[in-house]
Amino acid sequence: MRIKCYSNLYVSELLKKRKNKVLMGLMGRKPQPGVTVITLASGEQNHLEFFSALVLQQHFYDEKDLFVVGLAEGYEDAAELIGQIVQEVLDKTKGTDVRSYILKEQTNFEESRA
Repeated sequence: MRIKCYSNLYVSELLKKRKNKVLMGLMGRKPQPGVTVITLASGEQNHLEFFSALVLQQHFYDEKDLFVVGLAEGYEDAAELIGQIVQEVLDKTKGTDVRSYILKEQTNFEESRA
């Protein structure tokens, strides 16, 4: 599994202190109970998807690329964080195309570092 993180990774308040430890665990394929991962959806017709980090232990993810947008502590925390993401996109773009906004921001970040 190859994990790429959004340059402006969204992290819920409950995980802020453990962010780096959780990220290292995810990248090392160590189980992260209680952590919910928010990613760009695998299908381009959708924007975001979220699931328990424990799902990443399945062999299905061995050869997958994941673009992690956010980390939360459980389902409700993830739903709240996604609401914040959508609100931010709405405030900044007057639209709800979360996927395009995140990809544009990531491209701008990467180009600024080149």
